[in-house]
Amino acid sequence: MDVLFTFVPKENQQERLQAEFPEVTFRFLYKNKSFLPTADIVVTYGEDLTADDIDRADNLKWIMVASAGIEKMPHAAIADKGIIVSNVKGIHKTPMAESALAHLLALKRSLPFIYECQRNGEWNRKTHSSELAGSTAVLFGPGAIGSEIGRLLQAFGVRTIGCNRSGDKAEYMDEMVSFENSLTALPKADIVIAVLPSTEETHHLLKKEHFQAMKNDAIFMNLGRGDLVEDQVMLEALETGEIGQAVLDVFEEEPLPADHPYWQMDNVIISPHVSSHSGKYVERALDVFIPNLHDWIKGDTSPSNPVDMKRGY
Repeated sequence: MDVLFTFVPKENQQERLQAEFPEVTFRFLYKNKSFLPTADIVVTYGEDLTADDIDRADNLKWIMVASAGIEKMPHAAIADKGIIVSNVKGIHKTPMAESALAHLLALKRSLPFIYECQRNGEWNRKTHSSELAGSTAVLFGPGAIGSEIGRLLQAFGVRTIGCNRSGDKAEYMDEMVSFENSLTALPKADIVIAVLPSTEETHHLLKKEHFQAMKNDAIFMNLGRGDLVEDQVMLEALETGEIGQAVLDVFEEEPLPADHPYWQMDNVIISPHVSSHSGKYVERALDVFIPNLHDWIKGDTSPSNPVDMKRGY
């Protein structure tokens, strides 16, 4: 059996795989797809496979995506060949939840202001700090990541309202609403956090009326995908004061162009799509992949976290 990694794990991680699966041929090649025609399994971040690649992958039966997002993959080509796709849904929850809390605490406790005063050698106690406790947060996408954010927010005394397609109950949410009824929840929110994937349903889901419904001092945070909000809608909401602050980890165009207005705006924090980054990322991905590979070798071709290429998640 041939397994092709289109990224290169650390040496100790490669050794772990080779020791656990001596009968498997592993190839660890950064974006080098020369062995695709013989690969039975491909492990990828999901951004480097094209329809042509899939066409020449004669033996390929399973693509393991070491990411949650699959929007850049050649969906039709993969579906046409009946290739199984799975991802590592859930492994991002710890770093992304910590990122969300870090940004919120920094803003509430005036850390950017304090750091700037230090750089300027200025003793200024007019921080205008506030607290998370007693506030309300609306979370678009209360799945594995959103629920972990909710758990941490609740520990800080924040009321959490989850928003998903159905409005069905989710962990660590005090209340739930559907996408359709989200406008009823947004006026209550001091904080709005989005961790939604990129799908047809979520494309430009948040529109001008959603930002108009938010408090004018609300903090909006997007850690999911940039196409949740049309860029011009986001820009106008910030320029007109419909919301108070935005923390943006994702954008419609990435990298964010150097001349984009966000760079010069005091009420925007630009995070270059790094909220999920962690030194433990690949280790956690392998913790998902290894049990699935054991099962695959035994004949179980139903890996955990299967992805429906038609739905996009």
